[in-house]
Amino acid sequence: MRTDLVSDDLWKRVAPLLSPAPERRHRFPGRLRVPDRAALAGVLYVLRTGVAWRDVPAQTVGCSGVTAWRRLRDWTEASVWPRLHAALLAELRHADLLDLDDCAVDGTRPGTQRGDHVGPSPVDRARPGSKHHLIVDRHGTPLAVTLTGGNRHDVTQLLPLLDAVPSIRGLRGRPRRKPRRLYADRGYDFDKYRRLLWKRGIKPLIARRGVVHGSGLGKVRWVVERAFAWLHQFKRLRIRYERRADLHQGLLELACSLICLRRLRTTR
Repeated sequence: MRTDLVSDDLWKRVAPLLSPAPERRHRFPGRLRVPDRAALAGVLYVLRTGVAWRDVPAQTVGCSGVTAWRRLRDWTEASVWPRLHAALLAELRHADLLDLDDCAVDGTRPGTQRGDHVGPSPVDRARPGSKHHLIVDRHGTPLAVTLTGGNRHDVTQLLPLLDAVPSIRGLRGRPRRKPRRLYADRGYDFDKYRRLLWKRGIKPLIARRGVVHGSGLGKVRWVVERAFAWLHQFKRLRIRYERRADLHQGLLELACSLICLRRLRTTR
């Protein structure tokens, strides 16, 4: 197995979240089960390189692509990735590396796709596609990410994106789930959603349509654009190949967890 794919600190956090392997039969036990760490290496190989599952080099990675896909399916259905992301966010908050007072949201369209949660893109000749919706803290750390069809307006996913933020622990007292101020571009300029944000105790700082540029919100909002660049460094996320929306969502959450872990490493 390639040890550079699954580092020790990543495996230390993932292993407690995985269910134990089923017991082998005494008669006709069949092949030995591929270790979970090798299967995770296969998933990360596809996530980083973007190759098809059938093209995963089993001799190099230590796991075939089919086995890695099946293990990804099982772990996604067991909600491993959201729990891993929440645990890393708690570590960041405990280390005082998370600023939840100011957050930013945005959406982007990756390449043409197929499968579930796909709709005609209004800006690309109605080609089928999806959208990634992301909320980050003041430093650009991803707090939550969602997947919708390409025809869904960004503002319709504002409240679901806020609801997707986990309860972030790490300090004494109540866990944090919402920011104090939320920054967004002109796509979120609707008074209805401003009122809904105020009801949640969140101050909306949204650019106005029809107003000249230079509002100054870009000094804070640029971190969400950088976070999208970090996400799309994982080549499997640039174009959606998975037909099942839950598997693509699982890869998105795994990529967010890797970004959080990288921030922990660099600061330490």
